[in-house]
Amino acid sequence: MSHTADTTSTAWIKSSYSGGEGGNCVEWAPSHIAAHDTVPVRDSKNPDGPALAFTPSAWTAFITAIRTGELPTA
Repeated sequence: MSHTADTTSTAWIKSSYSGGEGGNCVEWAPSHIAAHDTVPVRDSKNPDGPALAFTPSAWTAFITAIRTGELPTA
């Protein structure tokens, strides 16, 4: 994991796990992956704040761990 390069012109997508009530929302930028080989992730409540960058394999492992219950979601 590292801080991302400039993502100001990147298209962000809100996680399908984020609710509509404006609470814990995470966004990621799939279009950034092909160009930079990183998966940027940020807090949707703070779009001008910092973003983290994960390698595609680290991001996949994280998502898999969430889906299989290996990591708690609450």
